[in-house]
This record gives sequence, C-alpha cells and structure tokens, in this order.
Amino acid sequence: MASFSSSKSQSADPQSFTTMDKDLDSIGSHCQYAYCHQLDFLPFRCESCKGTYCLDHSTESGHECPQAGAWAAARRKQLSSTSSATNNTKPNLLTSQQCSHPVCKTYINTLTNVGVACQTCNRQYCLKHRLREEHDCSKLIPLGARPAQGTTLAAQSEKAKAALGRFRTWGKEKSGAAVSIMPKPKPSTAASRLVVLNTLKKTAKGDAKIAPEKRIYLHVEAEAQTTKSKFPKGDFFYNVEWSVGRLLDDAARGLQVENLNNRGGGEEAKLRVFHVEGGRLLEFGEKVGGAVGNGNTVVLLRGVGPAVPDLIEI
Repeated sequence: MASFSSSKSQSADPQSFTTMDKDLDSIGSHCQYAYCHQLDFLPFRCESCKGTYCLDHSTESGHECPQAGAWAAARRKQLSSTSSATNNTKPNLLTSQQCSHPVCKTYINTLTNVGVACQTCNRQYCLKHRLREEHDCSKLIPLGARPAQGTTLAAQSEKAKAALGRFRTWGKEKSGAAVSIMPKPKPSTAASRLVVLNTLKKTAKGDAKIAPEKRIYLHVEAEAQTTKSKFPKGDFFYNVEWSVGRLLDDAARGLQVENLNNRGGGEEAKLRVFHVEGGRLLEFGEKVGGAVGNGNTVVLLRGVGPAVPDLIEI
C-alpha cells in the first residue's frame, strides 16, 4: 500500500514541475550569453546585437557584444544628419524675422542670431540694435499703442494736404511733359504713340523670363522729397499679371530705393505707387494690367497713407 502511494506521488511530481517550468519561461527570458543562460524576469535588450541578457551581462562589455558600438554610431549619424539639415536651411522673410531697425537686414530668432524684444516700442531687434539708444526708441510710436486722437487727426490732415499738393504737382508736370513730347499737329495719333512705345521698349529693363506678350512698359520715378534713390527714374517692363505690390518691390530694386513695406511699422515708412495718368494711388492688390497702360508713368512715394482714388479730380 505504501509503495503504491509513493509511486503515485512520484508520477505526479514531474508533471507539476514541468507545468511550473513552462509558466516561468513564459514570464521571463533566458540570458543569451554563452556561459550564463540564467532565467531573468526583467531581461535587458542590447540595441547593438539585438540580444537579450540578464542584469550581469546587460552591458556590451559584459556579454562581449559582437557589434559593440553599433547603436552609438547609428545614433551619432542620425543626430549629425538632423543638425546639418537644420543648419542648411537659409533664413528668409517667410521662415524668419528681420531686425526692426530700418537699415539692418539681419535675420533674428534663428540658430545663430537671437532676437531681443524692446519693452518700450514693442519691436524685435538684433543684438547690435537691442539698446534703446541704438534704434532711436524715443522717436518711435510703440506698436499697438493708441496716440491722442486730436494729434492723430491733425497729423493725418496735414499729411493728406501735403500729399494732395505733391500729387497735383506731379500731374501738372507730367501733363506738360506729355504735351511737349507729342507732335503738335496730331498729338494723339496711333502712329505717334507707337513710335514712343517702340522707343520705350528698346530702353526698358526687366526680367527676361517674362514672355513678350505679357510685358507692360512703364516710366518709373522716385519722388525726391520722400524717397532716397540711387537712380531718380528709369524705364522698366513688368508682367501684366503681377500685383501692384510686386511691381513696387521690383521698381524699388530697380531704382535702389529703400523698401520697408515688409517689415511692419506705420504708414510713414511705407512706399506707395502713384499713377500719374490715372491721378490716384494704386492699391497693393490691384493687377498691373488693369491699373496702368503701356507708356504710363508711376511714381514711388513714401509716407502718404493708404490709397485715395482720383486725387487730381478732388
């Protein structure tokens, strides 16, 4: 009877041990080091050789990793490629901001140049112009500030009167010049206009990529009282599909006039385009082909405020 019970217990023990051993294998993992094979419930994975090891052999030197240093080299390569791709991105007006100083073109808030905010005028400057004395902070109107209403209305009235006087002067001068150039017997004939336009086409400059059928030829001048330019006037051609704002940028580059329109600020620093024949300021969003014609004259002025239609007729 005793022998029967002992044989029964012996036959039951191996079955229970086998079941328990399988359960333990499913929980942990054996160390893959050749001289260990220890069952570890929290094994470590080597990122270089992708093997699984216990705590004692978790390091590359501990399990004599056959690809020691592979993970570190791949990591350094990834970081260097990311940093080089970031550094190769050239800052521009779309991705960065320029210093608010009128004569400074330094891009700020980049990896190489930080931006400093002036708490008085609420503008961003580079390190060179960060001090109030360097950017004439006392002469600037803070962004977002609301000046006294009486002072604003008086300044706008005086500016409008001065602009109106300049526009009328330009209109009279250009009208007299047009009369003196045209032949007296038939000043408005198609032949005479064609001769003047052909002469303009021979001297005009512009982007050679513009198709000939899309070109519009204009006389461009810069007013001496409000702008400083290297060349006071010139003949240029533009694309009829361009906006007036793009024409202004290209004309400012052609006459080498300082253009601050894309840097923010008030109307006193912005350039505007005055159409002499139409007697009005052109809106930035207008199409060139619909606003002016071949042989017309446009003038660049600064600090005259937003466009006001038909100023000569007022």
